[in-house]
This record gives sequence, C-alpha cells and structure tokens, in this order.
Amino acid sequence: MAPRCWRWWSWSAWPGVRPLPSRSTPTPGFCKKFSTQETTPQICVVGSGPAGFYTAQHLLKHHTRAHVDIYEKQLVPFGLVRFGVAPDHPEVKSYGAEDHQPLEIPGEELPGVVSARAFVGWYNGLPENQKLAPDLSCDTAVILGQGNVALDVARILLTPPEHLEKTDITEVALGVLRQSRVKTVWIVGRRGPLQVAFTIKELREMIQLPGTQPILDPSDFLGLQDRIKDVPRPRKRLTELLLRTATEKPGVEEAARRALASRAWGLRFFRSPQQVLPTPDGRRVAGIRLAVTRLEGVGESTRAVPTGDVEDLPCGLLLSSVGYKSRPIDPSVPFDPKLGIIPNTEGRVVNAPGLYCSGWVKRGPTGVITTTMTDSFLTSQVLLKDLKAGLLPSGPRPGYTAIQALLSDRGVRPVSFSDWEKLDAEEVARGQGTGKPREKLVDRREMLQLLGH
Repeated sequence: MAPRCWRWWSWSAWPGVRPLPSRSTPTPGFCKKFSTQETTPQICVVGSGPAGFYTAQHLLKHHTRAHVDIYEKQLVPFGLVRFGVAPDHPEVKSYGAEDHQPLEIPGEELPGVVSARAFVGWYNGLPENQKLAPDLSCDTAVILGQGNVALDVARILLTPPEHLEKTDITEVALGVLRQSRVKTVWIVGRRGPLQVAFTIKELREMIQLPGTQPILDPSDFLGLQDRIKDVPRPRKRLTELLLRTATEKPGVEEAARRALASRAWGLRFFRSPQQVLPTPDGRRVAGIRLAVTRLEGVGESTRAVPTGDVEDLPCGLLLSSVGYKSRPIDPSVPFDPKLGIIPNTEGRVVNAPGLYCSGWVKRGPTGVITTTMTDSFLTSQVLLKDLKAGLLPSGPRPGYTAIQALLSDRGVRPVSFSDWEKLDAEEVARGQGTGKPREKLVDRREMLQLLGH
C-alpha cells in the first residue's frame, strides 16, 4: 500500500537526462535532508523497495505531519519484491542491492558466465536484464555460492516448466526454460555443510522438487552428527536434514520418485573457484577449475583455505551467486567501496547531518525481510529522535516543489503512482488470459506508450 503524501517517479527512460539519486542505483531506503524547524518535515526516501517503504511507513506512523516523497529509478515500484523474488515464491518479500560481487578469477568474462542477480532479473522481468538470453542448451550448470538465491536459481532451472505457467514469470523466460536441456545443477561452496547460507525451507523444496533427485557425498558429512549438538536450533535442524538426505536410505515412496527423476542437483562443498575454463575455440565457458579447500578456525571465524589440490568441473553455464553489493549514490555522499555500504552510525550517515540510510546500503547484503523491516524502523526512530532534539540542519526545505521545478526545466515528465496503477491493471489483464496473476511489462518504451508519455 502506498504511504500517505508520497510521489513516485522515474527518470530512467529519458535519454540524455541525468537521473536524480534513485533506488535501483544503489541505496534502498536512503533518506534525504529536511529541516529541524519545519512543522511539516519534508522527507525524501530514495528507493521504493522494502527498506524504503518500511522507513516511510514508520515515519508517517510516528510523525503525523511528516510529508514523505519516495523516488524510484524504475518505471514500477517495489524493488526486488517485484524483481528479486522467485516466481514460484509469491509469498516471499525480497530485498537487495543493485550490483553483484565479481568472482575476480580468470575467464570470468567468457560467454556463459552469468551473475545470479542478472539471471533472477531476467526471469522476473527487470527491463535492464531482458537482453540476457541465457543459453540453456548445455547438460550441466554450476552455481557458485550456497545461499537462498543460489537455490532459487537452481530450482527455476530444474522445475518442470508446466509448474511455472501459472506464476508471474515472464513469457520469454518461460519459453527459454521450456527448451532447456539442463539436466544437472551443481551448487558449489567454499566451506562445508555447517556453513551453508540457505535456509531449511529452501532446502526442503529442493529435496522435494518434482522430477529431480539430490546428489550429496556422504563423506562430506563424516563426524558431523557429534559437532551439531551445541549449534543453534535453526542451524541444527538444517544440518540434520542435509545429513539425513546424504546418508539415510530413502523410503519406498521416495526411492520410487527418485528412480523416475530425469534431472538432478547436488551440493559440492570445500571447493573455491579458481579459473573459468574455456571451450577449445575460447568462445564459451566449458567448466570451472575449483581449488579443494579445508576449514581453519572455529565458529564465525571459520574460513576456507586451499589444500593445493584442484578439481575441474565441466559445465556449459556458470552462475555466480557469491553476494550482492550496493553502488555509490553520488560523490557528495560518503561510501565505502570495500564494504559496499554508506558509512553510518545507527543509520546516520557519517559527516552528513540530515542524511540517513537503511537496508543493505546501511549494513551490507545480509539478513531476510524481517531484518530489513527492523533495520528500517530503527533508522526511522533515529531520524525522528534527531528531529525532536533539534539536531538536523535548520531552515525551510522546499521539498517536492524544488524537484518539480527541476524536472520541468529538464523537460522530464515523471511517472506517478497512479500511472503505476494503470500499468498494474494492464499486467493483470494480460495475465488473466493464460491464468497467470499478471504478465509483467518489460519494455520501457511500451510502458510509456501505454501511459501516453
């Protein structure tokens, strides 16, 4: 639901126009300056993803006179709730940052090497990823990383296409998946079963995925039963499920299901990417060279170190899912490129009174939606506390009127929330014909034409 007193615009579709700070550029939930002395504080939130909406919601709930404007780069709101959630997980609310962590290994630039973020954007209808055209003509795909995004990608690659037909996956992506020849997906991690980043729900879905069977090496789990006695309960339950899947003989019904499976997925532990291997002609990826690792340290300080051994894993598609990162919003705003965050104290941007941040640009790419919600509420509380204490820059702020004048001078016609409601209705109408909740619009030019822009 849109917050009170908000305006939501996009500049991304206008060639030659320098966009104002915007959500998908780097900073979900980035709050701009406003005046301490104003009776109606003018607050700007850059980013209409979960962090931005939660921040705006809390501000409006706890300051009845506040006026909040939300600005967005895309022509549609909701950020990675729309573009980052797997289509077969409509109940999930996502979050994110705009860029991905590079592998920084030789051969990363080869065709067939794709970031998981771009792949997710492709099947979810993110306009900037619609030219991705992933080649799924190979037998084996490898995903580097063992988080929930990695399992999302593996599940989409292996799910029978007919099971996705009633979701909001784009028709283009569905068509490519129908022609896919991928039969095996390896999900590779540097560390071991105790350090995986995915959650038990996603693992259980993979184990039960129709038409597939799991491949786990029992030797990776030797001695693990004794080591999980004292770990936190969520981690213990997750590891026990992995352990049972790897070592126990399946029941009659499960064994029969697996016997009929035409596809498979597996977890490879203690492997670190070292080099992308090319085809003989050097034109595409043919595999990934992995350094075999062992663990050093205990608890949170456990790290993977190379043993000196290597292993080559053939594949025709390599997806990197080793983390997301934010980008700097503007030279005037502090940014730590190593950590991918805006330096802050409890959401207060360092050395920038009146500027606040929330979401991944505040704390880095960690946590789930409830983490983002709590984090956004805390930023809002800090902002309101500073406002009450008179710690913000004094003097009136023009707010929306200044932005409106600037856009007018540049000849930019913004997209409003009511415009989005028209696009929303069009998507829903297009989806009804095929029994889908919606058919996402992915062409910016078409979207603007529908709005009469």
